[in-house]
Amino acid sequence: MNTGDLVELGQQLRVDSVRAAAAAGSGHPTSSMSAADLMAVLFARHLRYDFERPDHPANDRFVLSKGHASPLMYATYKAAGVIGDDELLTFRENGSRLEGHPTPRKLPWVETATGSLGQGLPVGVGIALAGKRLDRTDFRVWVLCGDSELAEGSVWEAAEQAAYENLDNLTAVVDVNRLGQRGPTRHGHDLDAYARRFQAFGWHTVEVDGHDVDAVDRAYGEALSTRGQPTAILARTLKGKGVESVQDREGLHGKPLPEAEDAIAELGGPRDLRITVQAPPADGEAPARRITTPQLPRWERGEDVATRDAFGEALAALGSARDDVVALDGEVGDSTRLEYFAKEHPERYVECYIAEQQMVADAVGVAARGWLPFASTFAAFLTRAHDFVRMAAVSGSGLNLVGSHAGVAIGQDGPSQMGLEDLAMMRAVHGSTVLYPCDANQTARLVAAMAGLEGIRYLRTSRGESPVLYGPDEEFPVGGSKVLRSSGQDRLTLVAAGVTVPEALAAADALAEEGIAVRVVDLYSVKPVDVQTLRTAAEETGCLMTVEDHHPEGGLGDAVAEAFGDGSPVPRLVRLAVRNMPGSAAPEEQLHAAGIDAASIAAAGRLLVGEAIVS
Repeated sequence: MNTGDLVELGQQLRVDSVRAAAAAGSGHPTSSMSAADLMAVLFARHLRYDFERPDHPANDRFVLSKGHASPLMYATYKAAGVIGDDELLTFRENGSRLEGHPTPRKLPWVETATGSLGQGLPVGVGIALAGKRLDRTDFRVWVLCGDSELAEGSVWEAAEQAAYENLDNLTAVVDVNRLGQRGPTRHGHDLDAYARRFQAFGWHTVEVDGHDVDAVDRAYGEALSTRGQPTAILARTLKGKGVESVQDREGLHGKPLPEAEDAIAELGGPRDLRITVQAPPADGEAPARRITTPQLPRWERGEDVATRDAFGEALAALGSARDDVVALDGEVGDSTRLEYFAKEHPERYVECYIAEQQMVADAVGVAARGWLPFASTFAAFLTRAHDFVRMAAVSGSGLNLVGSHAGVAIGQDGPSQMGLEDLAMMRAVHGSTVLYPCDANQTARLVAAMAGLEGIRYLRTSRGESPVLYGPDEEFPVGGSKVLRSSGQDRLTLVAAGVTVPEALAAADALAEEGIAVRVVDLYSVKPVDVQTLRTAAEETGCLMTVEDHHPEGGLGDAVAEAFGDGSPVPRLVRLAVRNMPGSAAPEEQLHAAGIDAASIAAAGRLLVGEAIVS
């Protein structure tokens, strides 16, 4: 396209953005209009993409970080000929592929769900990292950001990693339109303020008039020729560009234009220009993955092994059996035992340092490129990245997350290091799987099982050593449980997971010496739970007691309660959980103070059985 055609294409994208939002009665047309020329030049002259093969390994990747500008993306898809005008006008309708914020679940050309601002660039870094370090291909990643979202700390986590990894295959295009949702942004049109920040992180920067298509074209060319650094193109634009009544005016964010037909006429009316997007530079298929059965580590009953150690060894073994496994560390690999993988497979190990949001974003990015990520840090610190986990579920991403040092059982480090909310957080994620093993062989089997699951998978591991309860050939299906003590005289069922399983067994043994028979269930699959085993236990023993090294809200107790949520008879349910604010103390002291050690469990069991006899 020549310069005149590019100008016209930009106007067409504005018109179609206005039309889509007007048809929906909602949306963000002014945010789309500011970036229309940026998109026109990118798709018409620089992007290399085969829309018929969105999984083509050599395709460039485009991420719309300012996801609210979805009308612009859809207008561009129409110009590229992959959606029609009728579909464009279904924007935001029930059942339409064109949602208010784009998701890859609906459209194959969308790389990641956006809309929670500050996430597109971090995920783009993950995609670029996969291309440069793992795929070793020369596709480029283009991310269109808004200026408002540069206030998010996650953007600067991404900026630092991109420069550190020398991701010269990454270009961030920042639509500096000066206006946020409620008024002006922090730096307005001060492009140099943004440039100084990106430069401080090691980026090459280009400042440009975002409505001068020739200048934008040159800026993209400069980004393509820059080596050793990612590039940030800082484009000065006007929100609502082209329509006098809304251009650069406050109070119009997230609203269709008040006089849409007049605005369309002012923009020159509808057009039907088509973009011929460049084909990727080479044909080919993604490399075949080597996937074999892992030779998992084995431990004998009676050994004392920390589940974090078992995780590290099992993941290293999985990495040997599968060449698609990638490990991402939050700079605690010596504690989480991710270092075992790093030593055996350094080429597939990514150190994200203490940037948990970026770690999860990297995992989303590499998963989008067909890799199998395992990202690990302390369970407590994954809470910082919860929004990225939530949005990964919106994307339909397949991620394996591992949180170590969970619960008060970590001991003297104190509450800042204790994951006591993680089960609730991960159970709340749509479609997630939550696993909490109690011994080494169980951990190894569940690590291998995670590789074959979909969605967000979370494994909770523990710091201290625990006895090996199961043989190395025992099976642990996801959604299952293990009944460790059972008899026809059971008067109570203890439901435990992880570190509380040995405590529950010890309590059951103590009660058995007093003539009180107690059933013990190891509920290693916290989501989904083994509904049938729980219901049978409730029917046969009359009372369930959950014991968890977690706050009472949202954890094991709630998971058990939900097993009776369809109208099934609800048993008496008692919950032992961490209800105090821990301090520093030895692990056994912590468990006792929280009331979840063997002595506390046995005492609660005696009380319950005694009450049942009286009643």
